[in-house]
Amino acid sequence: MFDRRLAENFDWVLLGIILALGMLGLIILYSAVTAGILDPQKTLCVKQVIWYCAGLVAILIIIMFDYKMLDKWAYVIYAGGILLLILVMFFGKYVAGSRRWLILGPVSVQPSEMMKIGLIIVLAHYYSKNVNTKGLTLRELFVPGLLVMLPFGFIVKQPDLGTAILLALIAGVMTIFAKIERRSFIGIICFFTAIIPMVWFFLKGYQKQRILTFLNPDRDPLGAGYHIIQSKIAIGSGMLRGKGFLSGTQNALSFLPEQHTDFIFSVLAEEWGFVGAMALLLLFLLLIFRGINVAVHCRDPFGIILSVGMTAMIFWQVFVNICMVMGLMPVVGVPLPFISYGGSSVITIMICVGILMNVSMRRFMFE
Repeated sequence: MFDRRLAENFDWVLLGIILALGMLGLIILYSAVTAGILDPQKTLCVKQVIWYCAGLVAILIIIMFDYKMLDKWAYVIYAGGILLLILVMFFGKYVAGSRRWLILGPVSVQPSEMMKIGLIIVLAHYYSKNVNTKGLTLRELFVPGLLVMLPFGFIVKQPDLGTAILLALIAGVMTIFAKIERRSFIGIICFFTAIIPMVWFFLKGYQKQRILTFLNPDRDPLGAGYHIIQSKIAIGSGMLRGKGFLSGTQNALSFLPEQHTDFIFSVLAEEWGFVGAMALLLLFLLLIFRGINVAVHCRDPFGIILSVGMTAMIFWQVFVNICMVMGLMPVVGVPLPFISYGGSSVITIMICVGILMNVSMRRFMFE
């Protein structure tokens, strides 16, 4: 029997925020694909609308079942994500030197995006069963460490360093929230401090080039530094109010690379200026605060940690993308949630929001 309290506790605020972000994303995407050489690709807007609609359907399906089912099926969901990553290694499609996509009939799926959801669910399951007041010891962190390193390794192999870094950041937030024993925390910090310099020797040539370009974009302005230089020009030229909708010269003249995916924030900043950029960041801030609010009002350990993980995923994607296009971080190819073009990205972030809404709707069960 349907519990009317589910409808009474439906999170209309969260729905309103994602609808506003979705509409804003479509407007910015239209500008990005209408100008310059992307004019023949206006159908990307239609595809994006279809992905948003599919995402809303996914949210509707997710909120219909109790999120605690995810707790029971956590390892199965995680194993399914790992299986998809293995399939990518053997049957994935090569695009721009990377093998990240599986072709399923008429659509391309990026399993590494879905793996973020699977990792959050399995870590929430583990930490909710092992949380204690003293904090987790190194022995207790061994299992979650393996759970993180397995998909991390597969995704780095593709290679997709950006998504792999996101997995590590999300897992880090969830682990710190679950609480680590002081001695164990100090040991982990010392360990990673010691091995970080060694990572350089395992990076691929283009990855090293990106780091060097981040440190000095002008060392190769027409090559490796071109992307970030043009992005910073676009953002700076927008000034306070921008050049106007469809009037961005960096975008229109196709100086701005990947303007409909990784660098779409630069399109917004050029056309809508500082005011438009701050409006978008305000919407993201409201979304993140809403996710934190869901965690605060939940009384179920699994639901709390699950909400923290989903909120961390949104935060880190926004943070990394915007820092990347502003030259504050190396370019690692992380899409901006709700704004960048991409089916897998849209569906993943919608599933994330659907789970947050599910937890929010069922908070009364523990009151």
